[in-house]
Amino acid sequence: MATIGLIGSGNIGQAIARQAVAHGHHVVLSNSRGPETLADLVSALGPLASAATAAEAGASGDLVVVTVPFKNHTRIPAEPLGGKTVIDTNNYYFERDGHFPDIDSGQATVSGMLAAHLPDSKVVKAFNNIAAPAIAEDAAPAGTPGRRALPIAGDDAEAKKTVAALIEEFGFDVVDVGPLVEGRRFDRDKPAYGPRLTADQLREALAQG
Repeated sequence: MATIGLIGSGNIGQAIARQAVAHGHHVVLSNSRGPETLADLVSALGPLASAATAAEAGASGDLVVVTVPFKNHTRIPAEPLGGKTVIDTNNYYFERDGHFPDIDSGQATVSGMLAAHLPDSKVVKAFNNIAAPAIAEDAAPAGTPGRRALPIAGDDAEAKKTVAALIEEFGFDVVDVGPLVEGRRFDRDKPAYGPRLTADQLREALAQG
């Protein structure tokens, strides 16, 4: 049993929180509007859930999920996340986030920019290429034929093991894409972004990314 801190409680954050609670983990949720605005969600999730500020959620988590609009990534409190494994679910949508020239030019990546903002954290890119409802709907026990696979990317081997174990617990196979920079292979508009793929199919899609 772990405590998972969530910075951001939108669709993806809520879906991860539900799966975490269903598997016996504590979750501490936060958003930009304040803990009191999460009362209904916390009540629905049950006794394993609580709400806090972003800094408190980050400090309390054994594992922290950052799931905010990319344009807000520099607002993430860095100090409470020092030394922690951080799952980055973010996607760059220029229509929402505005243009970031270094990403547009390919000189930087979404997760790389978050990692630069969190220099003392171990960032793992995951859960960005799956729709929120599918985090529950597509889950299946290990060994199920056609089981969906999700990709991860990160620079710290132990952090990736931690995240892979959580994803497998949630009901998905895991494909390790390599270092964090390779997370660009499952960014928006890439073949691996969105579709329900088995591990073998995912590897093929990632090779095209």
